[in-house]
Amino acid sequence: MSKFFHALALIAALGSCSGGGYGSAPRGLDDACAILKERPEYRRAFKRTERNWGVPMPILMAIIYQESKFISDNRPPHQYALGVIPIGRQSSALGYSQALDGTWKEYQQERGGRGANRENIRDATDFMGWYMAQTVEETGVAINDTRNQYLAYHDGRTGFLRGTYKRKPWLVRIAGEVEARAVLYDAQLKACRLS
Repeated sequence: MSKFFHALALIAALGSCSGGGYGSAPRGLDDACAILKERPEYRRAFKRTERNWGVPMPILMAIIYQESKFISDNRPPHQYALGVIPIGRQSSALGYSQALDGTWKEYQQERGGRGANRENIRDATDFMGWYMAQTVEETGVAINDTRNQYLAYHDGRTGFLRGTYKRKPWLVRIAGEVEARAVLYDAQLKACRLS
């Protein structure tokens, strides 16, 4: 029986080493420079989105922090009936950007192609740039208006225009936190010259 437990421990240890840690968050989430140093592919994705869509890197980083904490395969938690019976997830959100199934399919048809993947940082940031550029067109919110871009990102552009966030004081507070994090990340990136 002890051989079985040794084998099980070995399998668990090997399994934890595989995959390069891309499902996990980088260390030091309060330090933009540390994030980009640990994951250089993030910087390339952010710069590409900044060039293509005009969304500043600190805003992308702040929204990703809020939405997924930089966890590539992040999903909303399960809901439970009677506290114990799993009945599904709160939404279909997935990945760095927490894009919903329907919005992601729209992005794939218009921009990303069928191979675009929500768990890929390059595709996720391109999606965010695409979505935020449409927010500019449909709502008039400036691309660098972190607070209102986040409100429109969270509640959808139609919800934003209807003012649904006004009935959600917690969301208004979170939008302020996202804005503050973008300011923090911007200052850090300027100091370490990685932007």
